[in-house]
Amino acid sequence: MTERPGILAMPELHISAVAVEKAYRKGAHLVPVLHGVDISARKGEFLSIVGQSGSGKSTLLHLIGLLDGPDEGEIHLDGQRIDDLPARTRDELRNRVFGFVFQFYHLLPELSLIENVLSPLMIRHSVFSYWKQRRAFNDAAREMIDRVGLGHRLSHRPSELSGGEMQRAAIARALVARPEILLADEPTGNLDAGSGREIMDLLVRLNEQEALTIIMVTHDAAVAAQAHRTVRLKEGRCEILADAA
Repeated sequence: MTERPGILAMPELHISAVAVEKAYRKGAHLVPVLHGVDISARKGEFLSIVGQSGSGKSTLLHLIGLLDGPDEGEIHLDGQRIDDLPARTRDELRNRVFGFVFQFYHLLPELSLIENVLSPLMIRHSVFSYWKQRRAFNDAAREMIDRVGLGHRLSHRPSELSGGEMQRAAIARALVARPEILLADEPTGNLDAGSGREIMDLLVRLNEQEALTIIMVTHDAAVAAQAHRTVRLKEGRCEILADAA
């Protein structure tokens, strides 16, 4: 684990994985992925998770965000266990607490940019509630789209956007519902160097200005270095590195 020098002491723990284990079945075989991993992030912290392909980085992020459940161990939010909650409660937490950014964007091709960004709010609210608040939601979506520099692309569909623009759209979608924690899985992995720098500048700004807790998976050491702290996964286990000088 490395820490960027000069970072102020962080407040209380926000999200943590405690002794989590995960294996997947492949035919008749059980393939272990995570072996008793402990990892945590404090409120307002920018944490990066690095490691080679197959080390369990994305699996760990999915467990933290309740997209999957651990075979053993626990996920805690503000000190309370959340991975064992009823399915509907976990669904609500995914929609209200977590924002997700993936390497492959996952924008809906038939929707415009603003419709894609609005989708988490459509999911959160009933048809009547959404219709009643639609102007406020549209304003919130436009504001977030402006913040990521895509105000001129509101009516464009994903096929009309560049890779960097699609990733910025995905970030706007993740943030429109004002989540507490942003989980980013290889957010620069499909981008050229220039677009990748823009995305990282945006994430650093959001962390600094909004005190947004960010957990980011990456294989790129230069990208990881922009976080407050880095944890390395190796063969499904956390590897503790020497502190940064």
